[in-house]
Amino acid sequence: MVRGRRRDTGALSMADDLGDKTEDPTDKRLGEARQDGNIAKSVDLSAALDLIGAALALWLLGGSLLGGSRLLMAELLGSAGDLRDSADIASVVIGAAWQGLRSAGPVMGVLAVIVVVAQLQQVGLHVTGKPLEPRLDRMDPIKGLGRLFSRKSLVKTGTGMVKLAAVGVAVGVAAMQNAEQIVRLPLLEAPAAYAAMGRILAEILAWMLALLLAIGVADWWYQKWEHRQELRMTKQQVKDEREENEGDPQFKQRRLQMARQWASQQAKKTVPTADVVVTNPTHYAVALRYDRATMAAPRVVAKGEDWMALRIRQIAAVHGVAIVERPPLARAIYAGSKVGQEVKPELYAAVAEVLAYVYRLKGAGPEQAAAG
Repeated sequence: MVRGRRRDTGALSMADDLGDKTEDPTDKRLGEARQDGNIAKSVDLSAALDLIGAALALWLLGGSLLGGSRLLMAELLGSAGDLRDSADIASVVIGAAWQGLRSAGPVMGVLAVIVVVAQLQQVGLHVTGKPLEPRLDRMDPIKGLGRLFSRKSLVKTGTGMVKLAAVGVAVGVAAMQNAEQIVRLPLLEAPAAYAAMGRILAEILAWMLALLLAIGVADWWYQKWEHRQELRMTKQQVKDEREENEGDPQFKQRRLQMARQWASQQAKKTVPTADVVVTNPTHYAVALRYDRATMAAPRVVAKGEDWMALRIRQIAAVHGVAIVERPPLARAIYAGSKVGQEVKPELYAAVAEVLAYVYRLKGAGPEQAAAG
């Protein structure tokens, strides 16, 4: 007697779970990761946007900030000789704080808005405290070493080196483009020298911000790719999730709604082209079209039962397509032909009778067809 090998399903399931993660993450897995605070985000892009925002804020509001600082310094120096007691000191401190807030407040407000926008641009509005919860796996020294020498850690180190190189490139390019002015700086008067230095520093800053922004965008795309790689699933995980979803009533309802929406959209396109809609009268509806020049036999352009049959009748009524009640014929066409197929040869005579009836009605006038 030959004995077949017994298949260990439990071992196979475990092997699948521990197998290669070759499948893209599902929407459910991505949603769960987001709830846990596991979201793709580039710190480099946020930092670059923050620096650009700070530079723009200082460029637009730097004049008022400088003027406020001068006024604050003048008030402090002017009142230094009038300080007699603690009340005078408190008054000067409160006045200085108010003046400083008036001067720096707009710049700080702009920076705060830019920081918030930079975060929302990447992760949207999402607040969760799960990343702050204590986790034992973070205390595992072996996993800690693994993270230290992981691909993400190496990329982070490489990105830091690229940013340092970008700063060097920005300084080098600006220095080469302004070499003549830099050589002449010692020969200029102080105001002219300060102005020239300001222009050179602004050019260095512009180059540096442009390079940091490019690095940040590249890092953002990499972080999104890396995030999806970390969330990839095994074939068994995808299968288990699909089986779990199929047993979920909400998932079934959502899938049914999507199928109905798709079918309704298709019917809106095809039913108006039909010559007639044959009905049961309420349970089935089949839309037929016949063009002697291009078709060998009438073709089914739409069909449905129950709610879809009602939808087909509604669309036909709106577009003036004839509706004919032939219960046996409607059931036969519905069961025997798919959408896009011609009707069965054994139904030619019955369908021809219906089409002839519709053509007679159309020739007589635009009355709606209805036959019992």
